[in-house]
Amino acid sequence: MPNTITSIPLTDPHALPPNPSIGELVKDASSQVSSLVRAEVELARAEITRDVKRGLTGSVFFIAALVVLFYSTFFFFFFVATLLDEWLTRWASYLIVFGIMLVATALLALLGYLKVRRIRGPRETIESVKETREVFTSHDHQAVAAPGPRTEPSGR
Repeated sequence: MPNTITSIPLTDPHALPPNPSIGELVKDASSQVSSLVRAEVELARAEITRDVKRGLTGSVFFIAALVVLFYSTFFFFFFVATLLDEWLTRWASYLIVFGIMLVATALLALLGYLKVRRIRGPRETIESVKETREVFTSHDHQAVAAPGPRTEPSGR
């Protein structure tokens, strides 16, 4: 027989009983901490994946800049050879091509730098872990500092 619900429950089936035992409270707390840790790990994984993608995009621009620089050296050598061989006939065109290649190299390097500069690390995860730690530590200190109201025996 399949596991189906034949009626709508009037109460939360996951809710603790009105007076839960210490064991039930510990079980509930441990499952909540486990869920919190899993959520923190998932958040860290998502942030790191995002930053790795940004880093790869930036490195592609750096590689493209290096390729353009490599090919621009080819034109630079043609420029030098033409300058020495023929005085001011073809060398100006080679110089213009070389200048354009340098501008393209600088532009690609700038784009790569801007992409890589945006990598910040898992900031949200770090902040969330700090907040969680503060909640747990402040809860422990409050419980020790203020254990609750004391009742004096009546009769005096």
